[in-house]
Amino acid sequence: MRVEIWSDVICPWCYIGKRRFEQALEGYEHRDEIEIVFRPYQLDPTASPGSSMPVRDAYAKKFGGFEKADEIMQHVTRVAADSGLEFHLERAQRANTLLSHRLLWAAEHEGGETVQVDLKERLLQAYFVDGDNVGDPDTLARIAGEAGLSKAAIVGVLEGELGLAEVHADLEQATDLGITAVPTFVFEGRWTVPGAQDADTFINVLRRVEQLLVESTAPTDGGGETCSDDACGT
Repeated sequence: MRVEIWSDVICPWCYIGKRRFEQALEGYEHRDEIEIVFRPYQLDPTASPGSSMPVRDAYAKKFGGFEKADEIMQHVTRVAADSGLEFHLERAQRANTLLSHRLLWAAEHEGGETVQVDLKERLLQAYFVDGDNVGDPDTLARIAGEAGLSKAAIVGVLEGELGLAEVHADLEQATDLGITAVPTFVFEGRWTVPGAQDADTFINVLRRVEQLLVESTAPTDGGGETCSDDACGT
């Protein structure tokens, strides 16, 4: 079963959703049959490349002041802790994530799921825990190297155009699929689950999709169906 996860590395709910999905997979009987692919989404595509802004300032600007920003940061930090994540949003630097997504694309194509998932985790931790600038080329080169991406791929992304067209195509596909918020989980290109659902919901969805795949071999149109809680429908 192929699961495509549309997300951004500066989205707190994407990290929470990733961890919850991983917890669900631990209790799923056919974990070895699941293929995970991360797809790009940019919450702030207009952010200036090479620059950054404290996330508290970015939230205050977007949500109407520092009081609201602090409220949001405290809330997501508490929710993250429930999933075993230790956020330090006071360190986080909001940045343009296009380079991060291109590295993730390169990781999938060079090293497959293992390398891409590892890089995704490292990028999320860099942003939410360590306070690293995930738009900075030097920082990204270090993180990608630690994840096992080749020097050629890293240079191709950071100094060339490797993955640029492909990531833009994926971003357009997200629009075509009607994805307007992340994380969004797309199962077998047909069934979508929006949001950072809890682990039990994810397990129920996995089992339901598995059942539907057994019951039907009908061709798909690439979208249109949705999953909610423990049911999928057209």
